[in-house]
Formats: sequence, structure tokens, C-alpha cells
Amino acid sequence: MVKHDVVVVGSGAAGLAAGIYTSRMGLKTLILGEILGGQASEAVTIENYPGVEAITGIELAETMMRQATNFGAVLRMPERVTSLHLDGELRRVESVNGEYEARAVILATGATHKKLNVTGEEEFRGKGVSYCATCDGPFFRNKPVAVVGGGNAAVTEALYLSNITSKVYLIHRRDKLRADKTYASKIMKSGVNFLWNTEVKEILGDKLVNGLSLVNNRTLQDFIIDVRGIFISIGHKPESALAKKAGIALDENDLILVNGKQETNISGVFAAGDVCPSVRQVSSAVGQGVTAAINSYLYVVGGWY
Repeated sequence: MVKHDVVVVGSGAAGLAAGIYTSRMGLKTLILGEILGGQASEAVTIENYPGVEAITGIELAETMMRQATNFGAVLRMPERVTSLHLDGELRRVESVNGEYEARAVILATGATHKKLNVTGEEEFRGKGVSYCATCDGPFFRNKPVAVVGGGNAAVTEALYLSNITSKVYLIHRRDKLRADKTYASKIMKSGVNFLWNTEVKEILGDKLVNGLSLVNNRTLQDFIIDVRGIFISIGHKPESALAKKAGIALDENDLILVNGKQETNISGVFAAGDVCPSVRQVSSAVGQGVTAAINSYLYVVGGWY
């Protein structure tokens, strides 16, 4: 069994930031992840990360990865963690490829996309159903598409798609956007078609998506629109099931409970990023990852002096 000072579970912004700091501070660090950059890697443009005017999500993730590995961190990816054993002086992390022991563990497992849970969603996943416009948008060049959601992510995806597709519908179950004013102002001038107070009943298609069955939740009127793709952007679910099974305390939203030091209820186990209560920003995830890293260092070495 391979031993480390710290094992970081997750390769998103929080996990990579934690790995940069722990390795730079001299701890033998292992980062286990499935997707480099996590959900931030899907961002077309990140323009509110301090000190960086504009960068794609994957470019930022690749830069952070290089920083971590240059300082000596070992990154194993894709490597899915299957169980956590967090009692005892040495914590044990099991993955599909092996077992690892560490004095401290940092959980930065992030969150996954919420689903509509309607007929056709699973059947047509990858055949017109997508959760990432930057990943799959180019497949729908010059074709009509729909985006479901009303927050910042949905609005930015709709704006991106409006530049490459023939038509974009933005479907929102309420009568106004939840997005920040800056994004809302941009999309109102973009030519995107809004379907307010509207919900998806069924995703239609044969071998590929060819339409959506919708309902207006005010008038209860059913109608169908012709689209070739649907991009679902309605929120996220924290990846905290393994933590819960290992005895980590969660809140009512299944987010890992932490204190100001990013400590969980189990000594030597820290958590950071979207799996914790947060404002779901790359910069806040990085801040939590750094806080978790510094306090895991203090835990491993026993203090500054």
C-alpha cells in the first residue's frame, strides 16, 4: 500500500489548489481525480478570476495541474475513488486502481449536474441531450437548440450557443432570470428566444433528438418545439455519498459540513469546493482548497514550530 502525507480526492479547482499548496510546503501529495478541472473545465470563458482577464476553464485547470506537478504532487487521472476509511492515524483511500494511505485527506469531490428526470433524457444522452454547451455545442452548428435553466450557467451557455447555432430557446420555469444583472443584460440583447414559465415534459426523437414537448406552468398549455439539441443547466448535486458512508457529517443539502479551517467532523479530514457550502465560484473553490491545504499541513507536521 502506497503511503502519502496527504491524499486529495478530486481534480477540480479546489483539489488542484490544495495539491499546489501541500506539495509546495513539502508534503508528499497524491491527487486522485476523474475530470481535470471538474465542472470549471466546461467554462467557455472565465473573466472574473482575480489577476486573469480571460481564460477558458480547461486552460486554467491545465495551468494549475502543471503548478501542482512541478512542486512534486502526483496526479492520477482518471482514477475513481470507491471508498474511504477515515478512522485511525492513517486514513485509507481505495480506488479502482489500488489503495493509498495518508496522514490527512482533503475531499474536493465537487458536484454533478442535476437532471430533469423526464422521458427521453437518458435515452438521448449523447444523442442530443447534453449538460455542457462548450463540450458539445459545435455538434449543433447551424441547428436549433434549447437551453433549460435561468441562472448564470444557463445564460452563459445560451449566449455561447447563440453564436454557432441557428436558433436558441432559453426555457425557464419562472418569469424572470436568476442570473446576475451583467449576464441578464447581455442575453436580453442577444436574440435568444425566451420561453418563460415553461417546463420540459418529454424529450422527443427517433435515433437523435428532434423536439421537445413543453408545458406552460401558468396556462397549462402543451406545445412542441423543433430542436436538435437540449442543454440542461438547472443546478448541481454534491458528490458527497462516499463521505457520508465514511462518517462525514453533511447538511440538509448533502453538502459536507466544515468549519473555518475546512475541517470536517473527523480529525485529519478536510473538505473544499463545491462539495461544501459555498458560492460556487472558481476563486472561492481555490480559496477553500488553499485553506484546507494549509491546515492539513499543520495537522501532519504538528504546527508551525
